[in-house]
Amino acid sequence: MMSDTPSTPREEVIVLSDGLRLPGTLGLPKNPRGLVIFAHGSGSSRLSPRNRAVAAEIQARGCGTLLFDLLTDEEARDRARVFDIDLLAQRVAGAVAWARRNAETIGIPIGLFGASTGAAAALVAAADPRLAIAAVVSRGGRADLAGNHLSRVRCPTLLVVGGADREVLELNRQAFVRLNCRKGLEVVPGATHLFEEPGALEQVVDLAASWFSAAFARALSDSDRPANARCQ
Repeated sequence: MMSDTPSTPREEVIVLSDGLRLPGTLGLPKNPRGLVIFAHGSGSSRLSPRNRAVAAEIQARGCGTLLFDLLTDEEARDRARVFDIDLLAQRVAGAVAWARRNAETIGIPIGLFGASTGAAAALVAAADPRLAIAAVVSRGGRADLAGNHLSRVRCPTLLVVGGADREVLELNRQAFVRLNCRKGLEVVPGATHLFEEPGALEQVVDLAASWFSAAFARALSDSDRPANARCQ
């Protein structure tokens, strides 16, 4: 497992989303290329050592990160809410809006990193063109739960699945076909759902960081070009 020793300070913040004050952790390197907002899966939170380790590695590659709790403590005890993809997507969308207002992150491209059910929420949010999401990466995610929203996602989307996570891999293959955007499906050989095998999570980070970096570079390049010269 990677060492959870970030190269940038962590700042505890309050994310205003869906009328709620949700605790979050913001990590920003100097002159970040973009901001990656994490959407965790069921049973996880912003305090997940795995998510924090991944966030630290992404920060080390020049991107900011925001981890936040999608549900309140009371909501998290309600299994129906834990698996309410539309509700989770609404919270993700709220976090994006918050980041666009926040003085430290205003004006930089935003990507979404989702795991498990959080990946479906990230994809549903990304399907909303008003959010202008630069990229999505799913780690062992239930992309299939995004349903009809999949065909409306337009930003570059990468699905990363463990080779030994056979059921989720098949569901991701089915979801991949429904995506109508720049897309990739990467299989980490021998990895199970949580990528606990030696070196597996490091492969996820390398794939995710490269995907986000390329997408953020394109987004920044487009923002510097005249509006009538940008790709449609």
